[in-house]
Amino acid sequence: MLIYETEKFLVESVDRPHIDRDDGGHIVIKPKVRLSVRQELSSSEAIELMRLTIVVGEAMTKVMNEHGVDIGRINYQDNGNWSVFKLEGPYLHIHLYGRSKSAKIQKYGQAGHFPHRNEKPEFYEKLKPLTQEDVSDIQIEIKNLLKENKFSNSEWGL
Repeated sequence: MLIYETEKFLVESVDRPHIDRDDGGHIVIKPKVRLSVRQELSSSEAIELMRLTIVVGEAMTKVMNEHGVDIGRINYQDNGNWSVFKLEGPYLHIHLYGRSKSAKIQKYGQAGHFPHRNEKPEFYEKLKPLTQEDVSDIQIEIKNLLKENKFSNSEWGL
């Protein structure tokens, strides 16, 4: 489900999350043009991606806490491991994993555990994605944050 879009990037809620909504939730940021690694980003794209990770992480934390999910931290991960053997290869995308202090599956303070979907599909079967209300409120918060001077295009050299 689309959360936010810029000229070059998409921010999406994940339909089949790695982290259950009640454990903190899962969002992905990806370029609209397929890139294999972050080294293929232009300077301005790299800056925009960094800004998006910060803004989306802040919005996710605020909104999910307001929605009763006690996020204490966001983990940001650039993996691509599951597609290294595919013909098209891995593609650049950044995972934002909310880490709830009261998490039941992905315990707070422990490394995330993400078994390969093909090897342990049952691990992911009951994980709930963000709700429509979560997504709507995160969208609003992203727009509010981007209006703040510290996140303006000029402040970031964009």
